[in-house]
Amino acid sequence: MKLKVFMLIFSLALFFSGCAKEVEEYNKPATHWYEKMIDAVSRLAFDKADEYFSSLQSEHIGSPLLEEATMIMAQAHMEAGEYMLAEHFLDEYIHRFADAQQREFADYLKIRAKFMALPNPRRDQTLIHNTLVEGEAFIKSYPNSYYRPAVDTMLVKLYLARANLNQTISRLYERLDKPYAKEFYAQKQAEKWIDWTLVDPPKVAWYKEIFEGNGRSSWYAFLLPDTTSVIAQGSEGKSKSLKEKTIKTESSK
Repeated sequence: MKLKVFMLIFSLALFFSGCAKEVEEYNKPATHWYEKMIDAVSRLAFDKADEYFSSLQSEHIGSPLLEEATMIMAQAHMEAGEYMLAEHFLDEYIHRFADAQQREFADYLKIRAKFMALPNPRRDQTLIHNTLVEGEAFIKSYPNSYYRPAVDTMLVKLYLARANLNQTISRLYERLDKPYAKEFYAQKQAEKWIDWTLVDPPKVAWYKEIFEGNGRSSWYAFLLPDTTSVIAQGSEGKSKSLKEKTIKTESSK
């Protein structure tokens, strides 16, 4: 009986001490949350850092520390490979704090975050396109930027990735015996300014090649049924008909 009473008192003591500790973590000065956030980032505890940042932002919305804290969280998430979160903090920074010079740096970091989010360009055509659009817009907005060489380097790699992706799709349609689709992707944004004889094709790791192929062929191709897509048939027929109509129209002129 005494043991049960002791356990009950001990449990209640732990409960109230926990509640008291939790209460103490409210209504703290901005420096408290800022220091906690910095400590969490230094320990790579990014979830806790996000919590401390949220406390800083909610309790001290006008604190001068919030501008620096937002940029720190953006770069911390970028270094951790959490690129979508990094973009979120960068958008917040641009919207609330950035002047012209700071906006330039934040825009550069957004492009870098998108670029770093492409470990395998063959898997995300949309992200390649969006990163190219933002990179080209950056060069137009900041033609003499300190970050221009880095952005140019990223853009060249993305042009190569996009062209390689289009060639991979073209070869896929060739294997599927879709000549019009093959030709469309073969000529699409071919980047004629690039001397392709000087470009080494991307290498695929052997363990990825087993499942994904190398972009030219796959060892499991013989297992795939030799079928013709009804949609593709209709598309080819329409493309051929449209091509014939165009030729007739031009010849009549």
